[in-house]
Amino acid sequence: QVQLVESGGGLVQPGGSLRLSCAASGFTFSSYTMRWYRQAPGKERELVAGINAVGISTTYADSVKGRFTLSRDNAKNTMYLQMNNLKPEDTAVYYCNFRGASGLVYWGQGTQVTVSS
Repeated sequence: QVQLVESGGGLVQPGGSLRLSCAASGFTFSSYTMRWYRQAPGKERELVAGINAVGISTTYADSVKGRFTLSRDNAKNTMYLQMNNLKPEDTAVYYCNFRGASGLVYWGQGTQVTVSS
C-alpha cells in the first residue's frame, strides 16, 4: 500500500525557516521523481518543487527559487523541503506527490505551513 506522510509544518514568523519531510512507503521510492505542491486557501494547488529519482536534478517554482531547497534520502525513503526566508504568501497546505508507473498520481495528507507575525 502506497503511503506518503508529510510532517514538519507549523507556525513561523516571516523570515523564519521550516523543514518539511515526506516519508514514503509501499513503493520503490528511489525509482520515482517526487514533487511538493501547495494549496493556499481559495487558490488552486500549485507545484512548488520537484526532484528526480536519484536526487541530482531539481526544479523550483519561481516564487520559491533561492529560498527553498529540495533533497531526498533514498536510503531512508524520505524527501525533504528546506524552506528559508519564509513569507506570508508561503502560507498553505503542503503536499508531496508522485506519479506511479501506471500513471496513477499519489498524494499525502498534507502539512499546514502558516507564516505570520
